[in-house]
Amino acid sequence: MSHSPSGSRSTARLAGEEAFADAATEEGSESQISALLFDMSNQVQDSLQNMLKMTSEIEQCGGEIEAEIEQAKEGVADKCRALEEEKERFQKVALAALNILSGGI
Repeated sequence: MSHSPSGSRSTARLAGEEAFADAATEEGSESQISALLFDMSNQVQDSLQNMLKMTSEIEQCGGEIEAEIEQAKEGVADKCRALEEEKERFQKVALAALNILSGGI
C-alpha cells in the first residue's frame, strides 16, 4: 500500500498540533508553579518581616522590664538603708532608756 501525499501532511499536521499542545501544557504548568513559588516567597517574606517586628517589640519590652526591675532594686535598697537607720536610732533610744532606768548616765 502506498501513502498518499495528503495523508502524510495530515499526519504531520496532527503531530505538530500535539507537540504544540504539550508545550502549551508544560508552559502553563511552569507558569502555575512559578506563580505558586512567587506567592509562597511573598508569604515567607511577610512572615519574616512580622517576626523581625515582633522580635524588636520583645527586645523593647525586655529593656523596659529590665529598667523597672533596676528601679525596684534601687527602691528596695533605699528602704533597707532607711530601715537600718531606723533600727540604729531605736537601739540608741533603747540603750538610753536602759541607762536611765538602771540609774546610769
